[in-house]
Amino acid sequence: MAASDPDPGRDPLLRVLRGLIRPLVKTLISRGVTAPAFYRLLKKVYVEVAYDEFRIDETAPTDSRISLLTGVHRRDVRDILSDEDKTWETARRKTATFATVFGRWLATPEYQNEDGSPRTLARSGDEGRDFESLVRAVNRDIRPRTVLDELLRQGLVEETADGLLNIAKDAVIGPASEDHKMVFFASNVGDHLAAASENLLSETPPFLERAVFYNRLTGSSVDQIEQKARDLSQSVLEELNRDSKDLQDADRRTTDNTQRYRFGVYFYREGDTTDDSDETEGS
Repeated sequence: MAASDPDPGRDPLLRVLRGLIRPLVKTLISRGVTAPAFYRLLKKVYVEVAYDEFRIDETAPTDSRISLLTGVHRRDVRDILSDEDKTWETARRKTATFATVFGRWLATPEYQNEDGSPRTLARSGDEGRDFESLVRAVNRDIRPRTVLDELLRQGLVEETADGLLNIAKDAVIGPASEDHKMVFFASNVGDHLAAASENLLSETPPFLERAVFYNRLTGSSVDQIEQKARDLSQSVLEELNRDSKDLQDADRRTTDNTQRYRFGVYFYREGDTTDDSDETEGS
């Protein structure tokens, strides 16, 4: 450890990070990612963040300044910045297409029944109200059959005996293939961590971040809470999806439609190892 580096045992942020990265390290070990491999990746991310986020008057930092900010050798900084890997972006765009198709089916009037529920769709040939038209309205560079196969595999879409397509009851878009799991993992956890980080770094937290936590509960009690959380979150997600689709259609006519958002929910439970005196409640 360099003389200027903070002491992990005394620096409050590093103590917090130790607990924060434990679930990530568990995932890495489970997937065969060793500590040296993670260090190489971490060094690359340090350089990328310094280059993107620590500019002065919109001017990109020099290799020397990045080296000073990150502790990464200047030669390595140069190599990292010259390396272009498009694999991640390709996987992200493909996954986004699947999610957008599913969202438009749920929220677009021409794909809904009179009561607002998603229509049963033919694969093709229904004057623009079929599955192929839905996919092509989102992305013309990917085959509708590829999207359908993925949605069927995830259990989000069901095919009837006569070849018609229905959205499965209580279906929520999520990952199935390994690539999609990785994209959702990075996007959902990444944006949550980005929001939490901005809130930590700002005097006035700018982002919504709320949670309810209780311990000293039986398994059956947590089962009840989990089911209620699933039911409530499903209705919220569906309503936000409909509103966002309407606003997105209206915003296509503007020139400043450069914003994005992500709203997510999660529920985590585990065995409680606290003693009887550590009863905790709150939100």
